[in-house]
Amino acid sequence: MALDVPASSSNAERRPEEAHEDRAADRSPMAARAAGESSRAARRGSTTRIVTPTISVRQRLREIWMSRELLVYLVRTEIKVKYKNSVLGIVWSMVNPAMTLAIYFFVFQIILGNHIPDFVIFLFAGLLLWNLFSLGVLTGTGVVVNNAGIVKKVSFPREILSLAAVGSACVFFVFQSIVMVIFLVVLHHGPDWAYLPVLLLALVAGIVLASALAVLLSAVNVYLRDTQHLIEIVLTAWFWACPIVYAYQYNIGDKLGKKGLTWIYFLNPMVPLILSFQRCLYAWVGVTIEGNPYPVLPAYGMWWYAGLDLGVLALGVVLFLVALAVFGRLEGNFAEEL
Repeated sequence: MALDVPASSSNAERRPEEAHEDRAADRSPMAARAAGESSRAARRGSTTRIVTPTISVRQRLREIWMSRELLVYLVRTEIKVKYKNSVLGIVWSMVNPAMTLAIYFFVFQIILGNHIPDFVIFLFAGLLLWNLFSLGVLTGTGVVVNNAGIVKKVSFPREILSLAAVGSACVFFVFQSIVMVIFLVVLHHGPDWAYLPVLLLALVAGIVLASALAVLLSAVNVYLRDTQHLIEIVLTAWFWACPIVYAYQYNIGDKLGKKGLTWIYFLNPMVPLILSFQRCLYAWVGVTIEGNPYPVLPAYGMWWYAGLDLGVLALGVVLFLVALAVFGRLEGNFAEEL
């Protein structure tokens, strides 16, 4: 015998998903679609979705410019915190590179017998820019994770944190430059003032390149925490790939030039920047050691150095815009990841 089942009983036995879709059908089409999507997502299980901000790169640049006072404040705070309760304070920023320079000088000049005249100036000229670059990139990579509390609670352009790390490295660069001036005076070694514009161009290119890498890596480091440790290894290898403790022309230029492979070495964007610093501060293209000529730097004109520096600057600008775009793509889930 057939039984008449009440309609209410039939509705009660329906699956929750079907009932949810029926309720969605009574709403507006947009609401129904949203409800259907959420129902299907629930059936598939929970997934992690990165929220993409609608702010363009141009708007991000504008916000960074409008937050320049915050950038200056963060740089000042970084300097104060680093040397808080220190007896010597900011003097450590000059003592540290001087001690590092003394170690390199002892190893390469005394032990290994590098007889380049005024080798301290040659070495320090390369270390000046490298210290700025490496410190900015290394500190900027972990800055978002290290400031997780601020990132999750305060609304501001978070790229400012990475840029502040590079700004702090620039401040240390100024203090280390004072040490460089002292060495120049003590050793009576005069720089080539004609190449000062080349040095300034290389400095700007280095800062832009460091800022681009700091912004990019700081966003990646939020999701892949090994990035900060990996970049330490990369920077160590990168240092030895630059002509800082050895003369480029004698050790690299002449040997690779015979095989037409010099361009491979210049794929390293820091090479032309460091050579520009050395060309201005060390100034000597070649020297004579025990009666034999010893080429140190490329014997090209000012425009050769400037052209390479402009190429690195263009690369840094493009990479910085890409870094801002990637940062904007990844920052949507910063709060959840931190």
